[in-house]
Amino acid sequence: MHIAVTGSIATDNLMHFPGRFREQLLADKLDSISLSFLVDDLVVRRGGIAANIAFGMAQLGLSPLLVGAVGNDLIDYLSWLRRHGVDCDSVKISEHALTARFLCTTDDDMNQIASFYPGAMSEAREIELTPIAQRVGGLDLVVISPNDPDAMVRHTDECRQQGYAFLADPSQQLARMNGPEVRRLVDGATYLVTNDYEKSLLEQKTGWTDQEVLDRVGVRVTTKGKHGVLIAGNEMDTISVPIAREVRLADPTGVGDAFRAGFLSGLSWDLGLERAAQVGSLLATIVIETVGPQDYEVDAAKFLDRFAEAYGDDAGAEVRPWLLSAGQPLSRPQG
Repeated sequence: MHIAVTGSIATDNLMHFPGRFREQLLADKLDSISLSFLVDDLVVRRGGIAANIAFGMAQLGLSPLLVGAVGNDLIDYLSWLRRHGVDCDSVKISEHALTARFLCTTDDDMNQIASFYPGAMSEAREIELTPIAQRVGGLDLVVISPNDPDAMVRHTDECRQQGYAFLADPSQQLARMNGPEVRRLVDGATYLVTNDYEKSLLEQKTGWTDQEVLDRVGVRVTTKGKHGVLIAGNEMDTISVPIAREVRLADPTGVGDAFRAGFLSGLSWDLGLERAAQVGSLLATIVIETVGPQDYEVDAAKFLDRFAEAYGDDAGAEVRPWLLSAGQPLSRPQG
């Protein structure tokens, strides 16, 4: 299954504030906030939503097509992704701009305040999907994740024009885009993925009700943090998937990206929506136990043990034939 993952490719500057943001916010001064947080830790990690998703899929044995734009300061990063199984041949390298930067501070309650500098990401609007499809022999699914807004609109329009199935994942860009732009991104999507807050924001910006959104997409997936995942569609019963229990909480950065990676992997294995969401939920749990969105490695045996513990032996048996360890299948499905 050829899955193109479009979106941001960036470096993450992750900091920790030893306190709680909410204790620094004064209710009667919210119109004139002026705060500086003294952090006690700074790490620079590989990141970017599309890169995080592609890395997670590669950890589960897939070969996703990463589509985005970077500066020439990130050549080593692309080489690293290639070594981990990500196809980077459709990444545009800017001659002028630096790679995008994500700057994020996390407090003791795992709340985050972040800023994002787009840099070379703005050149993603110049990328066409059709040559990518021709290079690999067709595209089964295109993921439209947060990116340069014009690039997101262009990719979505091209998917509709060329008949490529697409997954709409507007995420952080919902705050920037207006109602008509959001409607243009969502309409006709095979899958729509948001978190619970983004679901409400999307409905507010589009002016559509929940049912009107469902009338325009195939399947709507809503992540709800510790309350799990809801999957809805017009011709199906709503599916509720609980989270997989974490061993520890380390860093929430990239958790949503990991869910998408696991969900897409499950879809590529033709496991069905519920099982795909379970794979995504466990991968998200593994990431929240790790500092950095790409600083983990999936151990097939441990993953399967945790999966069966969280979702049952029958679920584990369905996933087992597809999960790869060190690039080799544990056992291939028969037939």
